[in-house]
Amino acid sequence: MLDISPKDTLPKAGGVGYKPQHFNELMNAPGSVTWLEIHAENYMGAGGRPLAQLRHLAEKFPISVHGVGLSIGGETRLDPEHLSRLKTLIDWLNPAMFSEHLAWSTHDAQFLNDLLPLPYTNDTLTRVTAHINEVQDHLGRKMLLENPSSYLAFAQSTWSEPDFLRELARRTGCGLLLDVNNVFVSATNLHFDPRAYINAYPLDLVEEFHLAGHDEDTDELGRKLLIDSHGKPVDEPVWALFDHVIANGGARPALVEWDNDVPDFNVLEAETARAARHMQGVVA
Repeated sequence: MLDISPKDTLPKAGGVGYKPQHFNELMNAPGSVTWLEIHAENYMGAGGRPLAQLRHLAEKFPISVHGVGLSIGGETRLDPEHLSRLKTLIDWLNPAMFSEHLAWSTHDAQFLNDLLPLPYTNDTLTRVTAHINEVQDHLGRKMLLENPSSYLAFAQSTWSEPDFLRELARRTGCGLLLDVNNVFVSATNLHFDPRAYINAYPLDLVEEFHLAGHDEDTDELGRKLLIDSHGKPVDEPVWALFDHVIANGGARPALVEWDNDVPDFNVLEAETARAARHMQGVVA
């Protein structure tokens, strides 16, 4: 296990996922936005406007890099070319945080445009531990692991998700990214109590929060099905669950994710301000 420490820190306040159409507002009037997150795979090119804008933003804001393509839970080895491109970006940007998902998106040579859940077994634990250690060794820094949004449960799972994440962190030294919306989506879809999940979660290992909107659908039996869509405001029950998280574990850097049907900047800024108010109010 690598002995690593953060290169920088994010403020325990609100951040947003960066979208290029918001560049001018962020540079000139960011309001309550105190830090930014980017998706790593959008910045693995060799120059151009994206990296030029990111350079300016990094002079003004702490940056968190969020990966979506490593396939940490995949059965095959991690893609060495992807890891190499990721390291080039991390070395150049020197972000405050790097995170990825407890999920898989590759099989053999196929890449699936989805973040798919895993069975929580001892074999999975061994494989994901090896992948996390490889990433941290390659990057020379600690990574955070995000809990997934789930639409099914595996009969062969022998670990609960909170215990599985706790054990991964114990074995690798990684931190955790708690996506509060993902907890609510999974709890609704799999019929468990989201507050009981939070009560069992290792909140002391969490270094970042995510908040996002979701869409509601129904399954083939007419039961409610939530989709982690990132295309609308955070729902009220998710804000209430966020309050429960903060009351039990304290404030952390809190990101508002909005990746589809992206609104004007003032809408995102208002969501970020609300996240900060929730943290201030509950902690106080």
